[in-house]
Amino acid sequence: MVSIKQINYALAVEKEMHFKNAADRCYVSASTLSNAISEMEKQLGFEIFERNNKKVIVTKLGKEILRKYKNIKLQLEDIQKISENNSQPLSHPISLGIIPTISPFLMPLAIKSLSYKFPKLNLKISEGQSNDLIEKVKNGDLDMAILALPYKLQGLKAIKFWAEDFFWVTTKDDLRSKVSEIKANDLDRSELLLLEEGHCLKDHILSACKMTKQPSNISFKASSLNTLVQFVKSGMGTTLVPEMAIEQLMAGNPDLKNLHLNESGPHREIAIVIRQNYGGTQDVQLLGLELKRILKENSL
Repeated sequence: MVSIKQINYALAVEKEMHFKNAADRCYVSASTLSNAISEMEKQLGFEIFERNNKKVIVTKLGKEILRKYKNIKLQLEDIQKISENNSQPLSHPISLGIIPTISPFLMPLAIKSLSYKFPKLNLKISEGQSNDLIEKVKNGDLDMAILALPYKLQGLKAIKFWAEDFFWVTTKDDLRSKVSEIKANDLDRSELLLLEEGHCLKDHILSACKMTKQPSNISFKASSLNTLVQFVKSGMGTTLVPEMAIEQLMAGNPDLKNLHLNESGPHREIAIVIRQNYGGTQDVQLLGLELKRILKENSL
């Protein structure tokens, strides 16, 4: 009978497409991993991998069996999460992905508070764009991810815990900055600096402002909100940022002004996304409540 260890070895080879790297990933010798997979293939009666000195290829039958192995691995992990739910809340390792338009503004506050309240919690945090994080949650590489909605979740379950609006950032000498709010009609799309393609915040802003994707007079690629604000500071244009980022982004920038975007909101919602059958749902709900409390207490 194929063992869980052999399944993990096979999935590691599929991920690395290299036997030595897969062995290192599993903390075993290359010969141990190779022999285990050869024995598994003998039990199955067909090869999962074609390998030579240069590359590894997954066979047609191998692709089918590896998909089933992934489902087995996910189901076992979910069973483990159900067991962990009977222990002390948030007292075990959790791998969490988070998008870069949330991470630097939420996690420094959250880590300090969560570490104090749940000292046994071991959070493994990684940052990435929404599409990448969704794939990792689906494949079991992450337990959960914090994303901004709306976004196509590809069958994942969302537990919302926060909602917020956008704020327009410009220089204080901009005549439009003399009020406290601004309408989308008052914004010039050609001057609006947005994050590069792949960041869901760009789509959320365009949706909130009822704007279409069209080329700007300024050509650049920015991957962080801080970069956008620095461009605004230098007079290159204006931008829109989420409410939770305002305090941090405006600090040390006395020449800038932020105005609430007076359009129907909330402009984006923040949620923890998990697999539909994820076994640690109670912990996810508790984590969502804690993050909501942290955001409220810090007046974000």
